[in-house]
Amino acid sequence: GAGGPPTLPLLQGYFSTLVDKYVTDPWLKRMLDLECFVISGLTAKETSAAEMAFLFRERHREGAEYDYPLGGSQALVDALVRGVRKFGGSVTLRAPVERFLVEDGRVAGVRLADGRELRARRKVVTNASVWDTMRLLPPPGEGGELDAAIAAARAHVLGGDGEGAPACGSFMHLHVGIDAAGLPEDLGIHHMVVRNWDLGVEGDLNVFNISIPSALDPSLAPPGKHVVHIYGAANEPYEEWAHLERGSEEYERKKAEKGEILWAALEKAIPDVRERAEVAMVGTPLTQQRFVGRCNGTYGPAADVTQRNLYGDDLLPGPDTGIAGLMAVGDSCFPGIGVPAAAGSGFYVANTLAGVGQQRELLREGIGANV
Repeated sequence: GAGGPPTLPLLQGYFSTLVDKYVTDPWLKRMLDLECFVISGLTAKETSAAEMAFLFRERHREGAEYDYPLGGSQALVDALVRGVRKFGGSVTLRAPVERFLVEDGRVAGVRLADGRELRARRKVVTNASVWDTMRLLPPPGEGGELDAAIAAARAHVLGGDGEGAPACGSFMHLHVGIDAAGLPEDLGIHHMVVRNWDLGVEGDLNVFNISIPSALDPSLAPPGKHVVHIYGAANEPYEEWAHLERGSEEYERKKAEKGEILWAALEKAIPDVRERAEVAMVGTPLTQQRFVGRCNGTYGPAADVTQRNLYGDDLLPGPDTGIAGLMAVGDSCFPGIGVPAAAGSGFYVANTLAGVGQQRELLREGIGANV
């Protein structure tokens, strides 16, 4: 009809609307929560129904397969860097941003930790989390004409005008190098362990993902070995670690206690993994915070950013920050958490900044399209 298919209203809402209407079994509801969490970092109550409909359709269509990049995630990074350099861009490593520069009423560039300053020709695009972006903006009174806009964003994000932007928990990691001799050939690359289904995906250290990438790509480990990574995503509270100092006796004791939980979960997939282990490293929320440079080592926003903009309720979901000269990408804005979603936010901004003529030229060069 004129208003679209009859299922459209359901697809425009949250997946829980469909689950609550058609699913009564408690275990199946928790399983669907888990499906949502894997794709969005959220339960069915805050995951888009359209997103899940697309996922189920793609995953269960005839001939569907999961792809894994040869060379691991580094291969994806290398491909992105090649693309940036191919079109005249540059990539600077070990150069953390210390502060956004505000000039003439707009964010005009960045100052790096080593003192260098870089100016943007059109926009500064932040891939930092919404909380870290607030930290990089000038303090009150130093933003010139942007002071009011910066203050409004900070109040909305950090809670000055309400609850603030909700954050997911952090991670526990266990990285292991093992002897692969005698392991079944169909070991597989991915496994998932749920310790207690009654606790669901939101229970502390209750759900673990296991990745064995060398099961598909032997180049990622020495001959006869496997690399294994098990982690609890967003289910370890940072607050339990915030007061600890890395390397302290209390820190090491807590790391060992939590690491034991990961070892036990990993044994569900590889029962004799401890005997096989040749290298083992445990990572905590402090490790996560240090290596990814994110506020409290968080997984990301505990909010559906397809329905709201964390920088302000008056802003549409997307890259707008409400601060002149500054756009956002990454999991703190539409479409949300996860590599595909974060990449999608980059497409969104690139489409906004690149003119139609530029896009047509890229299409001609990239796929030979006559556009």
